[in-house]
Amino acid sequence: MLTNIPNVKLGIIAVSRDCFPIALSTQRRKDIVSKYGDDIYECQITVENELDMLKAVEDVKKAECNALVVFLGNFGPETPETLIAKNFDGPCMFVAAAEGFSDAEKDMINGRGDAYCGMLNASYNLGMRHLDAYIPEYPVGTADDIAKMIKDFVPVARAVIGVKNLKIITFGPRPQDFFACNAPIKGLYEIGVEIEENSELDLLVSYRKHKNDPRIPEVCADMAKEMGEGKYYPELNERMAQFELTLLDWAEEHKGSSQFVAFADKCWPAFPETFGFEPCYVNSRLASRGIPVSCEVDIYGALSEYIGICVSADTVTLLDINNSVPQFIYDEDIKGKYNYSLTDTFMGFHCGNTPECKLCSDRAVKYQLIQHRLLEPEGSEPDFTRGTLEADLAASDITFYRLQCDSQGVLRSYIAEGEILDVRTRSFGGIGVFAIPEMGRFYRHVLVQKGYPHHGAVAFSHVGKYLFEVFKFLGVGDIAYNQPKSLPYPTENPFA
Repeated sequence: MLTNIPNVKLGIIAVSRDCFPIALSTQRRKDIVSKYGDDIYECQITVENELDMLKAVEDVKKAECNALVVFLGNFGPETPETLIAKNFDGPCMFVAAAEGFSDAEKDMINGRGDAYCGMLNASYNLGMRHLDAYIPEYPVGTADDIAKMIKDFVPVARAVIGVKNLKIITFGPRPQDFFACNAPIKGLYEIGVEIEENSELDLLVSYRKHKNDPRIPEVCADMAKEMGEGKYYPELNERMAQFELTLLDWAEEHKGSSQFVAFADKCWPAFPETFGFEPCYVNSRLASRGIPVSCEVDIYGALSEYIGICVSADTVTLLDINNSVPQFIYDEDIKGKYNYSLTDTFMGFHCGNTPECKLCSDRAVKYQLIQHRLLEPEGSEPDFTRGTLEADLAASDITFYRLQCDSQGVLRSYIAEGEILDVRTRSFGGIGVFAIPEMGRFYRHVLVQKGYPHHGAVAFSHVGKYLFEVFKFLGVGDIAYNQPKSLPYPTENPFA
């Protein structure tokens, strides 16, 4: 159950230019609410002037609305309607009525609203005031059309509200040779995210204080139930439960003025030897609740995960864009079965932080093979390198994406939709065979060309259109995607 994302409470305010019949806006607003259903608060004040605007904004605030639809039922008054967005503390959507809004509307003299024209004035005025607003791809429609637009606005609003009320809590510096996950915090402040940076020692002190916590047996029992017998190390559960409670308590005690939290933790090389286990399984459990815990202190990875959780209302994961699919696997399991070339495919991998619900049924808590090689005596049985949640990822639609602040402090992003194939990886870790159309070109001319790190966030559905709107709303100018062959990248060699 996701407990760390906003609950969107929508309101709708209709506006009317005083030289047009106010009934156009009032009745059309009622029609939208009737089509949309009960999950929207209908403000009864139709805004014609600035005093109306103040009353209407006060009304939706009293109703505890945190997202707002501003509806131009006719041409609309451009100053009062844009001041709604200025005075309301939350994301606003602007939409306008099409002529013939309902089947009963046939009068094109007294019944013409000119909202198509009014939408231009509204958008111009929003720009003059440097106000952000969500405007759909085609923001003019009937009651049915606008009800659908509002439903598309909800995941966008949820993500924007979440980001504006998010604190990212970090422990430790990035591991050596993982500087690609650089995190200039300037970009966080630009979009309203708070950050609290801590030492690994702070985490260790808090962990030790949770020894013998009376809640540990209950968490251990939940872990055992989740994994099933033979799928975990019973002697590790108490340590991992202690760590889970440490993170949950830290989140509650340190969120401060923020409402939501995400973590970016240093998970190697010192962590397993000091704490006695790998944190991956605990990280997966928190992600299942909507609290992402990114690996290797990847601050923008944690932020990306959180945005995906808000947009999809589902758990997400963070994976390395890790290795190519070998020719023999492609020939045996992909060629002729799926409509992808070899370079459309790759493997996404991490040690074991993906929520168990997104893995195949043979998932189990295991040990980190690479860390075992590095940290424990050769030939020994795994000890403190245990704690990863491993299996192939289950077949699913996916969106692979990331929001990143580059070394110059500029926010940029990418989004690519695809799928996890029902193909065995024959490998270790939490890993899957991914397929994204034109991935090879996207890899070279976006991921490599623009200097993105190896981590990407994965939502387990196609949510690209919502992520695009969220990034646009947050002011991200560079939103890259996997372009078709017919649309070359600026750096793509036309003679190759």
